[in-house]
Amino acid sequence: MSDAEQRETLVEAAVRVLNTADPFEKARLGDFVANSWLDGSITRPYDPQVDVPVPERPARLAEVKLVSPGLMPKLGKAGSLQSRQAIVHSLAHTESWAIDLSWDIIARFGKQESMPREFFTDFVKVAQDEGRHFMLLATRLQELGSFYGALPAHDGLWDSAIATSKCLLARLAVEHCVHEARGLDVLPTTISRFRNGGDDKTADLLETLVYPEEITHCAAGVRWFRYLSLRSIEQGENNDAENRTEQDEGVIMKFHNIVREYFRGPLKPPFNREAREAAGFGLRWYEPLAVKGD
Repeated sequence: MSDAEQRETLVEAAVRVLNTADPFEKARLGDFVANSWLDGSITRPYDPQVDVPVPERPARLAEVKLVSPGLMPKLGKAGSLQSRQAIVHSLAHTESWAIDLSWDIIARFGKQESMPREFFTDFVKVAQDEGRHFMLLATRLQELGSFYGALPAHDGLWDSAIATSKCLLARLAVEHCVHEARGLDVLPTTISRFRNGGDDKTADLLETLVYPEEITHCAAGVRWFRYLSLRSIEQGENNDAENRTEQDEGVIMKFHNIVREYFRGPLKPPFNREAREAAGFGLRWYEPLAVKGD
């Protein structure tokens, strides 16, 4: 590591990742930065005296044709090779954006909101996971006879990132407690479709690695949403059971209000209750936001 890199803060390194256009290099650099933070080579989350500009949009190569979500071709149900390629491509694309989202939350909000060191570590780990997921899915896509960039995709996740770029609570709620939780809802069905289509290798990748780690990513969103919501409450009140219940109700109500403000439309069942519970939020968090009558 050079002297300049040794002096680099985590936020500065995060912006370097965001400004890296090639998705494979972005994942590799992100892994290097994550390891450097986790092993102590990067010591400071940020410099209080330095404001680091964060790009409105991360650098991206134009190798993936972007279309609006409504114009995306149907992915199918993994019964054909073409369908399996389309689903894995879509998953890889989602993970590529998840890399940027994880580094962006560190760079955009960590210093501004005076977040504790544990916040940075949690999202460094999320970013590292997302990079690994992308690389594994891109490799699997090649094994299926395709490649990342072969099919169109959409950048709806970044549309939500822009909409929540001024509010950390909104970013945590929408990206990590709505979009990521939706991934938990649909992944079991996706895994079953790959198994039914005879593709156990992709099913195993999703089931044994991606799925359990995505639960921890959603848990990070819930944990820090709760932390921010309760931060203004005096510590002395936290030991009272009645107050804790009232505080929890207040956190959930705040979540409902923010999702209604920043997320278009209701949440769509069915919900993966077991995975959502494992991530730290039960029915009261999301059922009041759901489509009625489904």
